[in-house]
Amino acid sequence: MVIPVPEAESNTTYYDRLYKGEVKVPKQLIHIQPLGLDLEQPDYDMDSEDETLLNRLNRKMEIRPLQFETMVDRLEKASTHQLVSLAEAKLLLNEDDYLLKSVYDYWVRKRKNCRGPSLIAHIKQEKRDGSTNNDAYVAFRRRTEKMQTRKNRKNDEASYEKMLRLRREFSRTVTILEMIKRREKSKRELLHLTLEVVEKR
Repeated sequence: MVIPVPEAESNTTYYDRLYKGEVKVPKQLIHIQPLGLDLEQPDYDMDSEDETLLNRLNRKMEIRPLQFETMVDRLEKASTHQLVSLAEAKLLLNEDDYLLKSVYDYWVRKRKNCRGPSLIAHIKQEKRDGSTNNDAYVAFRRRTEKMQTRKNRKNDEASYEKMLRLRREFSRTVTILEMIKRREKSKRELLHLTLEVVEKR
């Protein structure tokens, strides 16, 4: 299996247009945006094809890239298996009729030419039906083989039984030693008594 890697293209004119080369260090490097639902960024990202349409639309009216991305994002999220109609798009997007019609027609055309289920990029995951998937772009695969974990001796049943047996044997040894001690004491007492009897006689 080979992981497909896209080829790198060098376009110096496009690079020079984006990066002018005049860098000014800002006063504040960290910018904090207040949290709010109105400031939520769309998931859809524009591509070069979208920029061409945006340049064409900007000749007649002014439309910002964020506004275009928000429109396409709302159309994408409202469409599941079936695309939204133009009437539904008018209710969904509160925009000018010409702008709405142009963006809607372009979105429908782009969605039909799209290979995937959506224009918004999603992380591919493994199928849950258990079928093997050899797609190189699938992320978060389940492990096929079971990992061998280290044995934890504290929870090992066999070593627990060995420890119990060892303790029992030690307690028996201690008991035997106590009995030997008592026997030796008795033998000494017997010897002393025997000596006393011999002396008395």
